[in-house]
Amino acid sequence: MGNFLTNQQIASLVEAIQSAEDHSTGEIRVHIDSNTDSRDAKTAFEVFKKLNMDKTAERNAVLFHVNFEQKYLTIIGDIGIHEKVKQIYWDHLHDYITAEFAKGHYYQALKSAILETGLELKKHFPVEGENPNQLSNEITFS
Repeated sequence: MGNFLTNQQIASLVEAIQSAEDHSTGEIRVHIDSNTDSRDAKTAFEVFKKLNMDKTAERNAVLFHVNFEQKYLTIIGDIGIHEKVKQIYWDHLHDYITAEFAKGHYYQALKSAILETGLELKKHFPVEGENPNQLSNEITFS
């Protein structure tokens, strides 16, 4: 992970994802990319599909695709959540995270964004009855 996140911080982010997904049917994933040189969303969309994030029941999965070396972040909200929060929400979240990354606050920015996203998911996709975890909470790497 270079000097960006410690193993303990990665474990804490997984806990934040679990907490953010509580009381919502939404799913959140973080993918840290160290291989791609491109700074476009195409790679993030490929990861989104590879992780089956477009297969959730309510199409409410959110991916944070981060490349620390390239100083690049893409946030993808599937159509279900995107229709509820609109582009302005993602733009605001993206601006916050990238501003914090610029200060070297990698862990805190991601954790805050995960928890903030969880609040939006709870608001628009509350749990009624069972709430199976549709996707892993593990952070993936490439």
